[in-house]
Order: sequence, then structure tokens, then C-alpha cells
Amino acid sequence: MGIRLGPYQPDFPVGTYVRIADVELLRAFQCGWRYHNPLTAEQLPYAGRTVMVESVGFYHGGDELYRLVGIPGVWHASCLALAT
Repeated sequence: MGIRLGPYQPDFPVGTYVRIADVELLRAFQCGWRYHNPLTAEQLPYAGRTVMVESVGFYHGGDELYRLVGIPGVWHASCLALAT
């Protein structure tokens, strides 16, 4: 939740290119996350891809939730990194 910029301020604004975490990190997140918007099995094949942020929303409490261009599902900030 707002690791870089604070609560309700997206770490990756719309139009930013991000890299989806590797499959091991995604699986660990999938197994450990017990709250809203869990990762689904259909999201795992997109591990390691670089893609543009399409939209950003916030869950109550400030958790950032991302939609990515051409990639299904909702993504948590901890599953993404700024693309270089």
C-alpha cells in the first residue's frame, strides 16, 4: 500500500510500464494472501512480462489494485515492479 508514495498515491500511475513478478513470487503471494482480490491461476502465465498500467484503484485501507493492458485480473503492487 503506497510503498513509494504513501497511502492512496499509486506507486505506478496509469501509463507506467511495470514488470510482473516471476512465477515463484506470484505463487508465494497466491498462497499467502488471504484478503481481497487474490491472484488466480489464469494470471500466473503472465509472470515476467512488461506491460502498461491501464487503471489504478484502491481497496479500503489504501491497498493499490492495478489493471494491466491486455492482461487479465487485478494485480497487487507487491506483484509488480517498475520496468526498466
